[in-house]
Amino acid sequence: MSIELPTLSDAEDVEGRRVLVRAGLNVPIQDGVVANDFRIKKALETIDNLRGRGAKVLIVSHLGRDPKETLMPVYERIKRDVPDMQFARNFSSDETDALLAGMNDGDVVMFENVRATSDEKENDPDFAKQLAGLADIYVNDAFAASHRAHASIVGIPEHIPGFAGKQLEREITELGEALTPESPSLFIVGGAKFETKAPILRMALETYDTCFVGGALANDFLKAKGYNVGASLVSDDAAGITDILEHERLMLPTDVIAVNGADVARTCAVDDVHDDEKILDIGPESVAALMIKVREAKSILWNGPMGFYEGGYNESTESIAEAVAQGDNQSIVGGGDTVAAIEKLGLAHQFTFLSTGGGAMLDFLADAKLPGVEALQNSQR
Repeated sequence: MSIELPTLSDAEDVEGRRVLVRAGLNVPIQDGVVANDFRIKKALETIDNLRGRGAKVLIVSHLGRDPKETLMPVYERIKRDVPDMQFARNFSSDETDALLAGMNDGDVVMFENVRATSDEKENDPDFAKQLAGLADIYVNDAFAASHRAHASIVGIPEHIPGFAGKQLEREITELGEALTPESPSLFIVGGAKFETKAPILRMALETYDTCFVGGALANDFLKAKGYNVGASLVSDDAAGITDILEHERLMLPTDVIAVNGADVARTCAVDDVHDDEKILDIGPESVAALMIKVREAKSILWNGPMGFYEGGYNESTESIAEAVAQGDNQSIVGGGDTVAAIEKLGLAHQFTFLSTGGGAMLDFLADAKLPGVEALQNSQR
């Protein structure tokens, strides 16, 4: 599926001009240091492209959910690749004005967390205009945030010409391919929250030959089928799940790893979970059945881990990652924990495409639209 999009290569004259890049630098921070730089490495291609063409590059991004979180650790990491980059602590001050006025062609300035003010998430028109006033050209390279109608995503290109950065362009192209998979095709979805996964699951059930549901999401289906899921995590809202429960393409776990309050884990059938147990991973029988589908598939789309990955229940996710990597298939993967597992195993180069987006990937695949993409298209009309 092809989507028309103004790209960085269409922005012909950037030398000497200020280019505001909305980058996707929302990365995990541990003890004040970047714990995973996957998104940073993906952002550097656009930054380096603009620097090499003589642009004055202004980097804007958000970090985390707390407005007080600072992008300083991200700045320190990027400086390993862009040593002369400078940091602006706010968008409007005499210090910031002087910093921008002193920029030479090819210089880079990174701003503090754009979500430090509520004006960003509220898409305040004055704030969007203020950000746009900092630059001549806007480049959106933050695919992972492009499902949000925030000021730095949709507000800025209302005032200055907008283009897609290298990573955003690649995301739209590769994910567009996932909308028309080659058969036999396999969709794997994990994580939690049925209400957020339902749209893409419904799309996949119409498009992919097999749709395997794991992770906490599977708990919702097992509960809907009448099984006891004990103290397992389930969605607050699973409305509509019965409509797809018996779909012929739907594949659910047949066994799970259940853990009780004393942290004693056991493998059991899905109909043998005790009241005091939590389902924290799919079981070996389920993994083996999924492996058969993986080996057969020509196209694989995967979003979300199969177990409680951040809690150490990663065996099934990593086993599946190894199997997908070994296959002769088109493999497109998204979701932070899923990509982290692939990178941990050193398998990234064996996948067709690793998306920087989680929620944005789900939203785009559900209806092939994102507010950030539409804002770029509208800015060129």
